[in-house]
Amino acid sequence: MASFWAWQQDPQFAERNLLFSFNNLAQGRYWTLAAALFIHGSLFHLIGNMIFLFVFGGTLQSTIGAARYLVVFFTGGVSAFVLSGLVMPPSAGMVGASAAIFAVAACVMLVRPLKFSWLFLLPQGLVAILYFLYNVIVVYDPTWIPGYDPQVGYIPHIIGFATGVPFGIAWSESWKKNLLITLVLLAAYVVIVTLAADFVARYAKSVAARSLPSDAGRIAVRSPGWTGKAFSARAQAWDPWRRAARRPGD
Repeated sequence: MASFWAWQQDPQFAERNLLFSFNNLAQGRYWTLAAALFIHGSLFHLIGNMIFLFVFGGTLQSTIGAARYLVVFFTGGVSAFVLSGLVMPPSAGMVGASAAIFAVAACVMLVRPLKFSWLFLLPQGLVAILYFLYNVIVVYDPTWIPGYDPQVGYIPHIIGFATGVPFGIAWSESWKKNLLITLVLLAAYVVIVTLAADFVARYAKSVAARSLPSDAGRIAVRSPGWTGKAFSARAQAWDPWRRAARRPGD
């Protein structure tokens, strides 16, 4: 509801009172640290975050309790805003709960990595680390990943994820085993995707090869003795017009 309300406000009002930026922080608008977590830039941004929050937030809350879950959420979001401001222009505005959700996801990865998500059809620990690595790769070199959007806060996402890791370590006695499980899942996922991609490429190549006639096929359908000079000579010999034009005695 906060996002829908914000979208109806004057842009200047929203920029001063709802978006987090170091300029707003310097001018004493401290409430933007919390307000910006509930404001999103678009309907797509809002829906995407709600899906991830539904998956990871539900798992974490049921595992460690609502109070601890809120601590992870707000700590990850606020930390990401503040630390991202160190590498971004003071006037850059940030909104959305993405970084906070990344903190929640990192905590889930170390608390319940094998919790299966029927929405993503993958274990949640694997989903968490895949999206973390996606953001790391985009920050390292945006050309490696299609669909790069400069308006997306990839750096806050990474910071949010890193913020959630200490909470997962503190609240999971098996965090080392859970981290190992996540890495094994990641390795298996990479192997399966690589093999699947190779199979698809080979299959597509074989289909393309079968759709084109081979040289051997083209030669096989030719009738021996009816090609080249042999065909030309026979055609001339059997041409009735040439025979009619011959003089008697030729």
